[in-house]
Amino acid sequence: MNPQAKMISIISLLLGTTITISSNHWMMAWTGLEINTLAIIPLISKSHHPRAIEAATKYFLTQAAASTLLLFSSMTNAWFTGQWDITQLTHPASCLLLTTAISIKLGLTPFHFWFPEVLQGSSLTTGLLLATLMKFPPTALFILTSSSLNPTLLTTMAIASAALGGWMGLNQTQIRKVLAFSSISHLGWMTIVILYNPKLTLLTFYLYCLMTSAIFLTLNTTKIMNLATMMTAWTKIPPLTATLMLTLLSLAGLPPLTGFLPKWLIIQELTKQEMTPVATTIALLSLLGLFFYLRLAYCATITLPPNSSNHMKQWQTNKSVRIPTTTLISLSIMLLPLSPMIFTAT
Repeated sequence: MNPQAKMISIISLLLGTTITISSNHWMMAWTGLEINTLAIIPLISKSHHPRAIEAATKYFLTQAAASTLLLFSSMTNAWFTGQWDITQLTHPASCLLLTTAISIKLGLTPFHFWFPEVLQGSSLTTGLLLATLMKFPPTALFILTSSSLNPTLLTTMAIASAALGGWMGLNQTQIRKVLAFSSISHLGWMTIVILYNPKLTLLTFYLYCLMTSAIFLTLNTTKIMNLATMMTAWTKIPPLTATLMLTLLSLAGLPPLTGFLPKWLIIQELTKQEMTPVATTIALLSLLGLFFYLRLAYCATITLPPNSSNHMKQWQTNKSVRIPTTTLISLSIMLLPLSPMIFTAT
């Protein structure tokens, strides 16, 4: 890809995200989302592979439909109330349309179908952007309008996302699809607590981005695409593969790793809100995710291929691991002792 075009796309991504999260007017928020959509499409389709072109087309159609719904929701609210302010969303139909629009943009169940396919058709670096940065503006809009949203609808969608993300991730062999369903499951955890503690949703999103970035950068360094290549990846950079196992377990929420912190706080908050059955349900559903994370960790570090593999075994190379990758991995594994400071902050 042309370096100038890549730079323009990345600057546009940052600009669109900044415009959306800092705006008070619905038109400005919509403009930022559109800039984001148009900026990421060249990055998805840069390989010119048919699967990449298909992923870019699916992403464009889905995001265009969601943006149309969001604009229609804000116009309906302005028609009935005269308010274009994001925090003044009061009309019931507008609230329902907005919930649908942002759910489509995020990939919440039942609007999740596009996300695994788009992530599978993208490169690992573009997939990292899709799983982290591109979810920040819709999440910010969800937090800004959380007081107006329907609690029953959000709770139902959150539990469905946690369940589907766990179930669908069980039978996947492609790593990017596994991470896509992992993202859907984590979105369920973020959504379920957004009405009661928006700061906790933001904290969960930050920690999710931290752990996902560490995993994507590790996979990009070792060129792991599926379970078959993961089984032989330990020959390339053994220490990095060992830390990949810990990062995967952290993303699963296994104590005493960093990923346990948001799930702990969310279950505590739901219990405070007298939603113990909901907390129990979503905690049990997280066991599904833990199973396929354990399978990935097992393939990454413990097993050798049980039969002859078609992949060339690449013995230790001199490939250096970049400092950002090691820093993100360290934070993804060892951030739990700082939880008292986070308790104070929230």
